Amino acid sequence: MTTSRTDDTLHHYEWLLTTHGEALMAEVRRRLDAGEAVLRVSEVLRREHDPALVALAITQVELRAQARNKFADADRLVFTREGLEQATSDRIAAHRARRYEPFGRIIDLCCGIGGDLMALAALPGDRLLVAVDLDAVHLLLAKHNVGIVAPDADLTVVEDDVRKVDITASDAVFIDPARRDTRGRLGGVSSEPPLAWAIGLADRAAGVGIKTAPGIPHELVPDDWELETISLGNELKEAVLWSPALASSRRTATIIDDRGTHQLRPVTGDPVTIVEPASDTWLLDPNPAVTRAGLVEDLARSVGASKIDDEIGFLVADHPVESPFARALPIIDAMPWHEKRLKKRLQDLGAGPIDVRRRGLAGDVAAITKRLRGKGDRRMIVAMTRYRGEPWAILCDIPESHG
Repeated sequence: MTTSRTDDTLHHYEWLLTTHGEALMAEVRRRLDAGEAVLRVSEVLRREHDPALVALAITQVELRAQARNKFADADRLVFTREGLEQATSDRIAAHRARRYEPFGRIIDLCCGIGGDLMALAALPGDRLLVAVDLDAVHLLLAKHNVGIVAPDADLTVVEDDVRKVDITASDAVFIDPARRDTRGRLGGVSSEPPLAWAIGLADRAAGVGIKTAPGIPHELVPDDWELETISLGNELKEAVLWSPALASSRRTATIIDDRGTHQLRPVTGDPVTIVEPASDTWLLDPNPAVTRAGLVEDLARSVGASKIDDEIGFLVADHPVESPFARALPIIDAMPWHEKRLKKRLQDLGAGPIDVRRRGLAGDVAAITKRLRGKGDRRMIVAMTRYRGEPWAILCDIPESHG
């Protein structure tokens, strides 16, 4: 939730959304795509346009370029820099929005530029949407952006403190609390409004989803809520807390990739055994969404793998594993961590480029990588980790499918 901007800033964005503003942005992009320098483009266009509008148009073209990895419609949407930074990508937002399909009225608190609002508006069926934010510019852009992806959406925008919004027992709520203020980014899980306030919304609404930092401590998640951690490919992006009415399990790891959406939930069974990593077995490096959700043992149960340590996320399997939840690496050798002996073994194996993966051991990865790098042409991964509490090295080949 951000504070209101000056009237001049709002008027400039209103102009940017006109046909004149779109024409100026098109001219900026044409010139930049033709190779003109930004300073030259600014100098030429300021002869005919307000310098503030030219600067805004240039920034917008740059933001649209940056937004293409988040939004399929980036070249038709409008952003602020901080709004784009905090906005959820359209693939994650679409996944998350599906939980709200049964509801007839959805309130998006701290809506920003409308990353999640667009996905909610694109849901099938008719419903009422209410977008709330203190930032008049963000509300303007959210309304515009929803109009691009869902022109028939029934949307009401409210410029107000989210704490003052009327919420009824039949409403579903999504909230993305701000993690920055006028002084910069807030640390840890601090947000505005605070997490505790957002959790309290469940006492008033039919269902609540709260976007939060993926590193949220598990003890901050209420017992009957769900923690969902979400990765795009192998990159952990964010976490969501789901109130009991929207929860599907206690914890969920979600990976969205080119093959679709994959979810891992708790798997019941016996405790996972600890085994020593050895050659001719496979090291499993879980997706960070799995690790952050605390589902490493559940992954082990689901694929028939073992642990190497009670505190380490790496797993070992005696068979190749194909899973969206972990990268499988063939183990060539494993040994207690001793850098000189390790370097000699890597030389004997004809290793060249080395990728060091550290879990459970301290050390300067870049410096260690430089010291271990060999002169051969065999690309290898060295897992710098622990086995039963002792420093250990696990040497793996990089499968061709992983490049």
